[in-house]
Amino acid sequence: MKRQNQSSVVEFILLGFSNFPELQKQLFGIFLVVYLVTLTGNAMIIVIISLEQSLHIPMYFFILNLSVVDLSFNAVIMPEMLVVLSSEKCTITLSGCFTQMYFLILFGVTECLLLGTMAYDRFAAICHPLSYPMIMNKSVFMKLVMFSWVSGIMVATVQTSWVFSFPFCGPREINHLFCETPPVLELACADTFWFEIYSFTGTILVIMAPFFLILLSYIRILFAILKMPSTTGRQKAFSTCASHLTSVTLFYGTAIMTYLQPKSGYSPETKKVMSLTYSLLTPLLNPLIYSLRNSEMKRALKKLWRRKVDLHTL
Repeated sequence: MKRQNQSSVVEFILLGFSNFPELQKQLFGIFLVVYLVTLTGNAMIIVIISLEQSLHIPMYFFILNLSVVDLSFNAVIMPEMLVVLSSEKCTITLSGCFTQMYFLILFGVTECLLLGTMAYDRFAAICHPLSYPMIMNKSVFMKLVMFSWVSGIMVATVQTSWVFSFPFCGPREINHLFCETPPVLELACADTFWFEIYSFTGTILVIMAPFFLILLSYIRILFAILKMPSTTGRQKAFSTCASHLTSVTLFYGTAIMTYLQPKSGYSPETKKVMSLTYSLLTPLLNPLIYSLRNSEMKRALKKLWRRKVDLHTL
């Protein structure tokens, strides 16, 4: 009888902001715009960097990979979230929830590590400009990018498989907007102690370690910038690093609060807002930061636009 109850849950109900139906209608329109802007912005960055030869250097290849992650991250979360916000009752199958969680973790871990490698790249470029081509050569760049993606795949495979190895015997209502690990784990009717130990350790390694690496890198970068004799050079370096730090602060800050929080630390609504910040706001802001605050990207965009206009006039 117990085994029957444990296997009875074949789908979950995503509650979203069902306690605030009027808010859900307003959020649907806002999130739809966010989704379209995020897709367009990240797709533009991918196209610009891919087509413009002058941007084929490690810094911009890192940005390209970040845009691929952000675009994919958004595509995994947003369609289901829009369905949740537009319907009174939204169900997701067990396999659908597994798939969403898997890719959510994959892209989340990959982004954490990519942001860390980008900080190392900026540290090498600003603090060791003469030896930078040797430090960040094509081989090193490829290894760092591959490490980020492979780590994401490994963590996603282990964590998602472990979560869905637990029995779910009811209730089946996920008090969230998508299948994120903490709210799904609350529905498991088994002892999750060892998973929580693993999850805490993994969060320290995947989120906190890159975050502290970034902080150390930027402390060194700050001292190096202050020693620059040229005011223009200092402003350019500050501009490049400020864009990265803006993205890092938003992403890591809310991710740390989401995954290192005590079980009763925040209300469900607060948890939803924190998840939305790192999963939606960061992918939205990254294209704006890296295109509007970056002179090389703006020049490349104008160059590609003029090339397109010239082709049409021929």
